[in-house]
Amino acid sequence: MFDFLPAPLKGTLAALLVVLNTLVLFPFLILFALLKLMLPFTPVRKGCTVVLNTIARVWIGFNNQVMDTLHRLEWDVRGAEHLSREHWYFVTCNHQSWADIPAIQYVLNSRIPLLKFFLKQQLIWVPLLGVAWWALDFPFMHRHTKEQIAKKPELKGKDVAATQAACEKFRYTPVTIFNFMEGTRFTPAKHARQNSPYRHLLKPRAGGTAFVLGAMGEMLHTMLDVTIVYPGKHSVGIWDYLCGRVRRIVIDIRVREIPPQFLGMDYENNRETRVAFQRWVSELWAEKDARIEAIKNED
Repeated sequence: MFDFLPAPLKGTLAALLVVLNTLVLFPFLILFALLKLMLPFTPVRKGCTVVLNTIARVWIGFNNQVMDTLHRLEWDVRGAEHLSREHWYFVTCNHQSWADIPAIQYVLNSRIPLLKFFLKQQLIWVPLLGVAWWALDFPFMHRHTKEQIAKKPELKGKDVAATQAACEKFRYTPVTIFNFMEGTRFTPAKHARQNSPYRHLLKPRAGGTAFVLGAMGEMLHTMLDVTIVYPGKHSVGIWDYLCGRVRRIVIDIRVREIPPQFLGMDYENNRETRVAFQRWVSELWAEKDARIEAIKNED
């Protein structure tokens, strides 16, 4: 509707509207987060969780509407036909830009349970945001370093056990756990520094994904293998996305069943499992690399 406006003006308007959306909804988020924290009764907490997830979906939905109003962006979405909010998912995606997250939220909001990230335990103490993440049931990782375990061997295995306990609430409530397996955004410099064997991807970091599947394997059986491509663009930033300089985004979704031997696995201590999981991840990444090449060659 307002695509005729200059790109910097559209970017400024988009950023201001997202900030305004946040300022309006954040007090309600904190209010219900505090209610959930102070009233430790199961019906109250469940009710607050429903409201909090709704607030988060409304926040994403408004941001999506801003993009639709300000820009003329073609969304080429593939494989989203049979997704459900009643299912448990593990989602991974190649990481091209900071625009990846709002783009994926645009496509998956209300189609599957709210996207949630594993966070370091220390982040729960971040003012306001820590409470909000806790209230939205973002899982916090309990991780001990190899040095800590060497000094106190009794800590071995407690990381996964503590995280399993923290994620117990997801057993009866569908959840989506999101993870960028590359761990960082793709750049030519990083690609060269890694000597990556893939044309369009950095090397995947299997350990973080293994930790999630080890801790939540009884709940997470299905992976959404998401591939995001910005055709014709070598580099896309969040400002380009807000300004409407991105004219087309391809999001390819492949539904994959996670091999049973990797559900609840002991990645750190079982060498055979570790090697098999790394091989499986490498095969996924090789397929994804070929898929990106094919998408780029479509035009």
